[in-house]
Amino acid sequence: MVFVKADDKTEGGKLPAAEMIRDMQIFNQQLADAGVIVAADGLLPSSRGARVHFGSTGEYEVEEGPFEHPQELVAGYWIWRVDSVDHAIGWLKKAPFQHAVVEIRPIYEPVDFAESMTPENVARDQALRTRLSSS
Repeated sequence: MVFVKADDKTEGGKLPAAEMIRDMQIFNQQLADAGVIVAADGLLPSSRGARVHFGSTGEYEVEEGPFEHPQELVAGYWIWRVDSVDHAIGWLKKAPFQHAVVEIRPIYEPVDFAESMTPENVARDQALRTRLSSS
């Protein structure tokens, strides 16, 4: 998963210039042509969102945005199908960014949960993945 970090501009709701949108569309098309991109979206500023904090007994507290520290927030994301972080970095070097911070994080695979995957958990996971792939 590739996170585009937020900044004061994205948190202020400033949209990218038309040229940047065009360049990003071209880049996304390259990712699609190579079979790399699975999903991608930009996120509205945190002022339009909320955080839900859960306690140890399931109680929760809702915190309305905006949130402090824009550099710790996410302004957009991609999900890429790549072999490694280095492979993702190779693609990211082609992205049309200037003055941006982008974080790359591998997504857990079911095998990573092998110790916790009972036969029932495996069946539920497979059923959900099948349902999502047909949507």
